Amino acid sequence: MTRATGVGSMPGTTDADHVEATRLVLGELPDLPHVPEVPGRGVTAAMTGRGLAVVEGLGADLQPAGWRLTDASGVDHRRAQSLLAQDLDTVEELAQDYRGAFKTQVAGPWTLAATVERPRGDKVLADHGARRELAQALAEGVRTHLSDLRRRVRGVDRWIVQVDEPALAAVVAGRVPTASGFGRHRRVDLPEASAHLEWVVAAISDAGGEAWVHSCAPQTPWSLVAGTGAQGLSADLDMLRPADLDTFAEALEAGRTAALGVVPSTDPAAEVAEVRTTERVQRWLDMLGLDPDGVGEHLLVTPTCGLAGASAEWAGRAVRLSAAVARNL
Repeated sequence: MTRATGVGSMPGTTDADHVEATRLVLGELPDLPHVPEVPGRGVTAAMTGRGLAVVEGLGADLQPAGWRLTDASGVDHRRAQSLLAQDLDTVEELAQDYRGAFKTQVAGPWTLAATVERPRGDKVLADHGARRELAQALAEGVRTHLSDLRRRVRGVDRWIVQVDEPALAAVVAGRVPTASGFGRHRRVDLPEASAHLEWVVAAISDAGGEAWVHSCAPQTPWSLVAGTGAQGLSADLDMLRPADLDTFAEALEAGRTAALGVVPSTDPAAEVAEVRTTERVQRWLDMLGLDPDGVGEHLLVTPTCGLAGASAEWAGRAVRLSAAVARNL
């Protein structure tokens, strides 16, 4: 059975919006709900702050230029950790009767390296040792995070951790700007890019979880991602290149998961028809020589990216439309 899920982020600016988002995903995505993120509440709730809240053994602080690693956690880092715990309290309370699989999300090692600064300035990406330390600290933090989730929601029999890597394409192509904005950081070699992701994927697997990697950025190196051992690949269908289609087809044929973003993540200018969206996924499967019945639960339908930029009305509609397309398939 084809299922639907969300990418992670939802619209809103208050803690009450997070509560409503949690109710929405539990009610409308019963086959695979996810821990909602509401980044509109500020930097401590956004992707990088959320990722640093999971990282273990490293301090961070918020500076005018953004997040920076420090010897000890600053007040904003502690706020990010507290907000994450508060959000998990909400999930724990509302999902007490839930049984089945559940998904959570965390920023990946390369996205963190491209958005967090070293203590003395410039991105962690500029320093081999710093980016290795950050990736390993993230891997350890994910283990602890999964343990906490299991304790909180005991009815979950399968925890999926979606590793968000929107910056991966820029990292391997040498497109991440330096602090001055006049230059670009040197591209990361593919073996190193793969190794850091592998550490996080392996940590998730060792902790009894299932690792997926998500990116809605163009030119993401999906063959590299598939080689890390990730059990799921999640992408905006419009961003996939011809070579990527083979990677996704091979993943499905091998019994891994492919999550296809086919529902707009921001308010569309025209009506999005359920039938046409369903037919689009069917055409994609036909092109790859795959049958919806054959791929079964390994195929998922999602919005193209996070829904933080959508109106509350469209976010609800996008979630319901994803579920409807999955049922049709």
